[in-house]
Amino acid sequence: MNESKEKADLLRYLQAARDALLWKLDGLSEYDIRRPLTPTGTNLLGLVKHVAGVELGYFGDTFGRPFFDEPPLWFAADAELSADMWAEVDESRDQIVGLYRQAWKHSDTTIETLALDAIGRVAWWPEDRREVTLHHVLVRVIADTHRHAGHADILRESIDGAVGMWEGNDGMPSGDPSWWEKHRSRLERIARESVGRD
Repeated sequence: MNESKEKADLLRYLQAARDALLWKLDGLSEYDIRRPLTPTGTNLLGLVKHVAGVELGYFGDTFGRPFFDEPPLWFAADAELSADMWAEVDESRDQIVGLYRQAWKHSDTTIETLALDAIGRVAWWPEDRREVTLHHVLVRVIADTHRHAGHADILRESIDGAVGMWEGNDGMPSGDPSWWEKHRSRLERIARESVGRD
């Protein structure tokens, strides 16, 4: 397989995850995209902010192409714990989504410019593992972005029931709300009946 074909395949999977993650914000209020929906505070806008930072770190700093002249506080090495996983009141949806789209362009330029075997250094990894190839970073970021798109899918379902990778493709068996409630009740019954069978 030639390198340009391999890059195109990898970029297609990365872009699918990017698009799926952003789609999870569509049609929701400011409150719904920001509210913590897990005990650790996971929220939709925070996931987008986090993944923007992931791309800017891995495809920027790792390959000597920093995006920020002066990184924002949440991007700094000494930032508050988990600062990249939520948005301040003055950080708008448009700002964070805009930053993520700028990160795509920055990342895509790195990917298009460098060979897949180009070597970078991940400064925040242990010294003995810091040296990586662009191919390694691409696979890692694809996996990470799809993982967070999956988190976003579950969060969105808990808000309004919307699921899927993109509009018109929910990937779910057809069933009306009463079917799903019966299905969920059946799974709950099975879970309860299985207690003590280990």
